[in-house]
Parts: sequence; C-alpha cells; structure tokens
Amino acid sequence: MMTRTLKSLLVGTALLALAACQPATAPDPAPATPVTAPVSPGTAAMYAARPDGDLTVPAIPPSLLTEDKARQIVPYWTDHLVGTIIVDPYATRLYHVRADNTAMRYSVGVGAAGYGFTGEAHTPYQRDWPRWTPTDNMLAENPDHYGPSADGVEGGLENPMGARALYIHNSGGDTYYRIHGTPDPQSIGTASSAGCIRLFNQDIIHLAENTRSMAKVVVLSQAQSGMGTRPPGTAPAPVASTATYDTSDITGSTP
Repeated sequence: MMTRTLKSLLVGTALLALAACQPATAPDPAPATPVTAPVSPGTAAMYAARPDGDLTVPAIPPSLLTEDKARQIVPYWTDHLVGTIIVDPYATRLYHVRADNTAMRYSVGVGAAGYGFTGEAHTPYQRDWPRWTPTDNMLAENPDHYGPSADGVEGGLENPMGARALYIHNSGGDTYYRIHGTPDPQSIGTASSAGCIRLFNQDIIHLAENTRSMAKVVVLSQAQSGMGTRPPGTAPAPVASTATYDTSDITGSTP
C-alpha cells in the first residue's frame, strides 16, 4: 500500500505540473523588435504555412526566426538511447536523440512551473490538435477570463495546446506535464509566467511525427543544464537564463 509520505510526494509533484500548461497571460508591450539577419530559404521553408488536416498552420513571422532558433541536427553526447527526448528548460532547448552522437535540437518556450518537474518519464501517447480545459483552480482564481472556457476548448489554431501534444507519464501516472505546440510563436525561446514546454507548431508536428509511443523523456535540472552539448570529459558550456521567472500568478491547468 502506498505510504502517506509517498502519496503526498506524488500529489505535490502533480500540483507543480498542473501549473505548467496554463496559457500565458498577455505579455507587457514589447520594445521595438531588433532587426535580425534573414534566414536561409531552407529555414524559411521549414516554417512556412502548411496544411494539417482541415487546418492550415500559419507561417512563423520572419522577425521571430533565426538560424540558431530553427530546428537542426547538432552534436550531442549522451548515454540515453536513440529516440529519447531530453528537455533543457534553462537553455530553452529540446533534444531528440539520434545515432552517432547527434540530436535534433528544437527551441522551446518554458514556464516557471516547468522547473517543478525534473527527472525521467515517458510519453505513452500524443494527440493532434488536443482539447484544452481550464482547471477548477483557474476558474476560481479568474472566473471572468476562464469562465467562457469552463467546458473546454476544442483543438484549433487559437487553442493554447497548439497542433500536437505529447503527454508525459511517470511511475505515478500522468504528470499533467505536456510538450506541445502554441498559437503564440513569440514565446518560443523565452520564459513566460506559465506554460509547459512549447514549440513552434511546425516543430511540434515534426517532433510528434518522429516520436514513438513510450519514448523516454528526460527533463534536466538547473545543475544539469547544458549536459550533452560537449564531448565526455569536458565541462558543458555555461547556460545563462535571460528571462525572469515569476510564479506569483501561476494557477495551473490541464489539457
């Protein structure tokens, strides 16, 4: 029988994770966007508008793209098996392990609650254009905002879960932690006050297409950030977080 201590630990972990998938509140007006170098035609094509069933995924605005932010194969050294998903929230990166010391690297957006889940899990299933429903806690905290969505929001272009969602489970069951798309591409590469691990819709579709059921998921801690980016025997490059994490308005959600 599960001990009271273990049950409390699992409940606490789930509550932390519940905070991870809340759609971010509207950000403060941003300063003028700096001019960035144009991306290559190949990168622009990866993030162009694309049909997906009955919907068309919008193109990512050129102002939000850089070659560094685009998905790409990079050197990556790990003992984890090919197909493992490794999330580095502090570096706003996700690595899908490939053969020959490489990985497909994606840029991600993270939330303060993303720091509440670290360790190993797996993804037993995924959903296309998943439904999203606010939690009771969200409804109680902000009924005017979330009340109209109390019965859930069908999947679609404005749904906060985006085009795909990978559902993360561990030995305690559903962690309520998700790797998913987003209708807010400007959040990628940043940390907002809420949200799980978010990818450009084009990237979450690509990741989902290449992820098998029961794939291992590893979420790194701050102390582990940068792991795998340097050959064995060398220290990982220091990772500097460029965003402020504010947990004061996190209320949680469940997709």
